[in-house]
Amino acid sequence: MSARRVPSPDPYRVLGVPRDATPSQIRAAYRALLLALHPDTHVEPTDPALLAEVVAAHAQLRDASRHEPAAPASTPQAASGVHIPVRVRRPRRQEPDIRVGPVRTHLNR
Repeated sequence: MSARRVPSPDPYRVLGVPRDATPSQIRAAYRALLLALHPDTHVEPTDPALLAEVVAAHAQLRDASRHEPAAPASTPQAASGVHIPVRVRRPRRQEPDIRVGPVRTHLNR
């Protein structure tokens, strides 16, 4: 006996945000729905399945936004497009780093 997998609903539609929504818009919509559906905020019980859908949709969009490919860093490249590694070093200090606190002259009297 195999379990049939039910397709998950569209997370953008569940949260009510457009597909080009920013992470802050997604977070705001999630918080508003969470406040509206959470059982601790209402006397009448709400639908726990709908609350579970909202939480799952937010988790899916949050993870997708975390793993989006970052913009390529500006690295020097040769004319052929080959990556040229550049090593940047901080200069060493010639003098030791000495930090002096307040002088207490009243102890020497």
